[in-house]
Amino acid sequence: MRDFDYRAWSHKAADWGADYLEGIADRPVRPMVKPGAVAAQIGAHAPEQGEPMEAIFDDFESVIPDAMTHWQHPRFFAYFQSNAAPAAQLAEQLATSFAAQCMLWQTSPAATELEMKMTDWLRQAVGLPDAFSGVFQDTASSATLCAVLTMRERALGFSGNKEGLFGKAPLRIYASGRTHTSIDKALWIAGLGQDNLVKIPTGPGPHFAMDVDALKSAIANDRAAGLQPAGIVICVGGTSVGATDDVAAICDVAEAEGLYTHLDAAWAGSAMICEEFRPLWSGAERADSIVLNPHKWLGAPMECSLHLVRDPETLTRTMAIKPSYLKTRGKDDIVNFSEWSVQLGRRFRALKVWFLLRFYGLEDLRDRIRNHVAWSQALAERLRADPGFQIVTEPVLSLFSFRHVPESAGDLDAHNLALTDAINDDGRIYLTQTDHDGQVAIRFVAGQFDMREEDIDIAFNAIIETARGMHG
Repeated sequence: MRDFDYRAWSHKAADWGADYLEGIADRPVRPMVKPGAVAAQIGAHAPEQGEPMEAIFDDFESVIPDAMTHWQHPRFFAYFQSNAAPAAQLAEQLATSFAAQCMLWQTSPAATELEMKMTDWLRQAVGLPDAFSGVFQDTASSATLCAVLTMRERALGFSGNKEGLFGKAPLRIYASGRTHTSIDKALWIAGLGQDNLVKIPTGPGPHFAMDVDALKSAIANDRAAGLQPAGIVICVGGTSVGATDDVAAICDVAEAEGLYTHLDAAWAGSAMICEEFRPLWSGAERADSIVLNPHKWLGAPMECSLHLVRDPETLTRTMAIKPSYLKTRGKDDIVNFSEWSVQLGRRFRALKVWFLLRFYGLEDLRDRIRNHVAWSQALAERLRADPGFQIVTEPVLSLFSFRHVPESAGDLDAHNLALTDAINDDGRIYLTQTDHDGQVAIRFVAGQFDMREEDIDIAFNAIIETARGMHG
């Protein structure tokens, strides 16, 4: 049996991590690496005999960092940021030391009770009433799946888990055409089928909200056709261009029709710690289920998705399965969070939220989000003022999209795809493209935890200089 000097190597790993974060801004955001390059440097088989940790760590340093996309880079403006505030990273190290399986209260009393408190701290921070209870899912995709399963069971009188869906009228879920594809996947996994996700058209900007009249018509038509409406997914801050539905209006429809509502605010929900941004989700307190991701904009490392529900019993009646070996004897009033999720095995997610909120405080986190919004909107105006650029979708919080429109470009879609690649190959910043109403646009979203205003200047210069290099 080999011994391991955990203390010494933990110190070395911590020092390496600190040096990495201090120098991360000097690295290209996205690596210049070809597919297969990393795999070619990894052995074909696991070693029969253990190797020295010195050799393993040397290989880590030579192979891995330069082939990573650096999500903690201050000029990561692609996708939605996956943040990891340093104080919260410390909590992750401690949670890993426990290596706890947090499925039941009895397997992790402190983890369970801290999770109850941290979900409530966040509920209060975003201004939702105490009617909501929460759980940390791994990602918004899992929270959405739980919500869709709850819609299914509620519509079937909680018979679907036992009896299946055979012979029952198809269940219908409604969402705008601008929702995340995790909604589609949730219907696949829930056994409802892609064709029963009814995509409702959206109106024009600035928010590209679901057409509520079209929603009403779709529900009425489905009922007339013998189909069974079950729930509505509401979008706030959609991934592509920040599309946001009229939450209150959709909740009016849902209440009139007896349908369950799930509000997907995975990215934008974190901004609701700032009271001035809450009109964007006005009516959220009426939703049955809400998801927002502290691991996107608040600084909690992956995985940490806050799933809030107004009626926990509806969720647990859908998700809980209780063989005798998972029962806590003599404790009928406790919370077992495995009964709130698909996963039985659960990580100790609440610890990093506790460290994050206590070390930075809500006011520091608000300042960061307000800065990201202001800086991003200022960049949109700088690009708008340049005759070679067009703002395609107006800013929603810190997200907007744009196009380069030189007269000599010819195929503007092909040109903007090539421009996105060229900007990313330059290495100073990282952006992604999107398809908006049939045309290619370039997305920009600010939100990296430690970015500064000068990173916006670098972004502007990288965009302008690369565009001019391609088309004078």
